[in-house]
This record gives sequence, C-alpha cells and structure tokens, in this order.
Amino acid sequence: MIKIIASLIPNKKLRRKFRQFCYTIQIRHRAKYIGNNLYCGKFSTVNKKTIIKNNVRLNGLHISGNGEVIIGNNSILGFDSLIISDNHNYKGKALPYDDKFIEKTTIIEDFVWIGARAILLPGAKIGEGAIIQAGAVVHGEIPPLAIAGGNPANIFGWREKEKYYTLKSQYETNLTKC
Repeated sequence: MIKIIASLIPNKKLRRKFRQFCYTIQIRHRAKYIGNNLYCGKFSTVNKKTIIKNNVRLNGLHISGNGEVIIGNNSILGFDSLIISDNHNYKGKALPYDDKFIEKTTIIEDFVWIGARAILLPGAKIGEGAIIQAGAVVHGEIPPLAIAGGNPANIFGWREKEKYYTLKSQYETNLTKC
C-alpha cells in the first residue's frame, strides 16, 4: 500500500521521504521506547519490548519473538538484519519442543554497526563500537570494539582504540555545541 501511494508522488526525493516516514510510524507505534532521530530506510519490524535509543538507523531490521531488545545510541543495523529474541523450550514435556517460549534479552550497545543479513540469536550482547560483518550469526557476547563475522561469529579484528575514542569524543563535543 505504501509503495502504491508513494508512486503517486511525482518528486523522487519526496517519494523517498514519504516511504521513510511510513516505515518510521509503524516502528513508533509498536516499540516500547524510541529516542530521537530514528531513521528507517526500509520496512522494519520490532516487538513490544524493543527499546531504540537516539540516532539509530534501521535498514530492514526484523525482530522475531517477544524477548526484550535494546538498541544503543548511534547504532546502524544493515539491510535484512534479524534479531531472534526467544527460543522454543526443547526441555519441556513434548517433542520436538513444547508450547512454552524462553525469552532472552538482546543488547546492542552504542556506536555498533551490524552488517546486512546478520543474525543475532537470543541473548546476544554486542559491545560498544563493535562491528558485525554482513551475514554473521552472533550467539553470546561480542566485546567492545571487536570486529566479528562468520557462523558462528568469531572475532577477527579490532577497531583502533585510540582513534575510536577520539572520534567518539569529537562526536560528543559536537552534540554539546548544538
């Protein structure tokens, strides 16, 4: 429906802004909390326990399940990224699993970049400034400033600590000037 209405807008730039507005409205009505400056470049879905902080960019994020998801300030989630926030209970009274779901909190800290089609499994925690390679499958914890990828995601590099904190300090200084 959004595409049909957008196609009636002759100006390309206005058409794109209209689509972004519609995508953002859907997120705003569903999430538990949304900070300032949410950018939603592609249709995204969240659950009722999603907390999105300030200056977050979603480009086709899909959150599956009912576990809490926290997305930190200045984070970018790439095209078709997926966060699974609960598991089936395979230890229950039925096979292959029963009707109970086990919810887990997924945390993405500040200044995190998650590449296209990355998958975060229930209970994943991504540390501040980390980069998750496109297509990675993350289970467990990725420490701050780590660069991780693969299935399962393994750390294969690190951001330059000094440069990262210099850029972060400059960013925060610019915020206080506004």
